[in-house]
Amino acid sequence: MPDTAPAPDLCHDAIIIGGGVIGCAIARRLTLEGWNVALLEKAVDILDGASKGNSAILHTGFDAPSGSLEQQCVADGYAEYIDIHRRLNLSLDRAGALVIAWNDAEEAALPALMDQARANGVTDIAPLSAAQTRELEPELAQGVRASFRVPREYLVDPWSAPYAYLMQAVVNGARVVRNCTVSGGTYHGDHWQLETSRGAVRSRVVINAAGLYGDHVDTMLIGQNTYTIHPRKGQFVVYDKPAAALTRHILLPVPTKVTKGIVVCRTIWGNLLVGPTAEEQDARDTATLDPATLDSLRQRGAEILPALAAHELTALYAGLRPATEFKDYQISAHADRAYVSVGGIRSTGLSSALGTARHVHKLCAGLIERAPLPAPHWPQVPNLAEDGPRDWQCAGNGGIICHCEKVTRRDIETALSGPLRATSLAGLKRRTRVTMGRCQGNYCVAPLADITRGRLDQPIPGADDG
Repeated sequence: MPDTAPAPDLCHDAIIIGGGVIGCAIARRLTLEGWNVALLEKAVDILDGASKGNSAILHTGFDAPSGSLEQQCVADGYAEYIDIHRRLNLSLDRAGALVIAWNDAEEAALPALMDQARANGVTDIAPLSAAQTRELEPELAQGVRASFRVPREYLVDPWSAPYAYLMQAVVNGARVVRNCTVSGGTYHGDHWQLETSRGAVRSRVVINAAGLYGDHVDTMLIGQNTYTIHPRKGQFVVYDKPAAALTRHILLPVPTKVTKGIVVCRTIWGNLLVGPTAEEQDARDTATLDPATLDSLRQRGAEILPALAAHELTALYAGLRPATEFKDYQISAHADRAYVSVGGIRSTGLSSALGTARHVHKLCAGLIERAPLPAPHWPQVPNLAEDGPRDWQCAGNGGIICHCEKVTRRDIETALSGPLRATSLAGLKRRTRVTMGRCQGNYCVAPLADITRGRLDQPIPGADDG
């Protein structure tokens, strides 16, 4: 069943433009606060923009600029994730991180970085000598100069989390409309009327969480923007599951003013990734892979973990971060027009989302008064992490369809049903990991095409969906 089109006769409390991790978290927060919420996503499914490609790390914000909005949102988001992850069945691999110096300049930068961590409330860090670092990570190359450990940097599932946020909003009354592009809007003093590809929709408050197009949406709706998106591409290489045994921690470089640098870490699905790069580009819709850059990532991975050179790749991917000309997040409220712009949420968006949502709710104080839901529903998302129980281990699952990632027929059927059903192969991948393993779908795409026939808004390429 397609999403329900906007109801022109209904005036929502808030409309959120954009179904990335930030939009999903804001929808959840406002719904829990008692608001009548609708989320509009222009793509065929949620998480199709900047949120589809990232490092899958829950950051403490130890290296965020002290006193910045980003640092506060990351700290608040981190704390709420830890508080709610069991109730929503969100993954959490308590890996911890090592910030490693490989040369004189990086070693000299470590004390200031540790001071910054303490100033940001991350006080449980521990400096380590080269020998102590290698004792924790025996596969590290010999060139380690020193490091410090950040024990509360964790690995998470970057797609199940926002999916759970939005699902909780939906089961508590929020509406989600996909394939819905906003083309204009007018503020009438007490409400907005937005024109969309699915018809007109009304709302008392509009929240722009359009990610890579946030500046364009601001210009379209309020006639101005205070920042410009400069897409920053990050490419990744993902290694086969045996490579994950090479490291226990998230291995971080000493960050620069521009980027957190190239990370080496396990994933909660049992692989090992190296990335991202930080490449400025103009295009907002495409993140192409560059063979030479990917080769350099493999080389850098092997420089950090020499044994990695003997391991095979599972996948390559690239994502775009909605960077701006500013270092900090760009979140602003326009009370006279009941409008909030949430822009410039860079690579820390996954960690900060829940905190950013709380900040947005505070900015909306006074616009609408509602009582929080007294007893909200808490749906649980399926576990996809290697360290938890999976459906393939349970009876009555209909058999394994994707053997690389152990995805069952019941996993797929569950993802194809309900109010946030997958509407594309990409959406189905993010909900189940089907076709994302070593064979990249060569062995499971045919039965998958049969199962999904007539059930995806965007059919599997090459499959007869008639």
